[in-house]
Amino acid sequence: MIKYPTKQKVVDAASQLFFQNGFHGTSVRDIADKATVNVSLISYYFKSKQGLLEHAVTHYYEAYLETIEETLKKNESEEPITCLKKMVEAIIQYKQSNHQFSCFIHRELSLDSVFVREMTVTYLAKENYFIKNAFFDALSGSGKSFDRQFLLMQLKGMLITPYILQHEWKNQVIGERSHGIFAQKYIRTIEEWLDYVIKQA
Repeated sequence: MIKYPTKQKVVDAASQLFFQNGFHGTSVRDIADKATVNVSLISYYFKSKQGLLEHAVTHYYEAYLETIEETLKKNESEEPITCLKKMVEAIIQYKQSNHQFSCFIHRELSLDSVFVREMTVTYLAKENYFIKNAFFDALSGSGKSFDRQFLLMQLKGMLITPYILQHEWKNQVIGERSHGIFAQKYIRTIEEWLDYVIKQA
């Protein structure tokens, strides 16, 4: 149960508008109108538009990293490649279920902005730690260090590509059902790449 449904409604409205118009292209009035709330309510909950952004990003990343941690812990007794695949599945499912905000965040990450420096450095470092360790464990110490770093970069690229190049997929993702189908197909594609990499390592 959502403790503050009106507050969540504001966050959901802001996420959609940030995705469509960007942070600077969205006003507090736009968010209030979209959420059908009074502007003063946004000030009460978040102080400002920046405060709303910080709340939304913090909530997104804390839930995201918790999802990864729980998945890794749940599958720690499995083979490293199985654990890695479960983590990849959890990441794509999470990002796809928060599609618009995922796209907004990754678009902002492509810019050298205050948003990147102040809001995501800690979260990104922790995300990288999880992905790197799970991937290198699956490689079982094989392969040259130089090659492993490049392979890691490719994996991380695949995990963000649909959310940076979202216009490439827009005709395939229309409605909740198609989000699920897209996620399943994309996860399978990454898993096939992982199987090939592990086999060659």
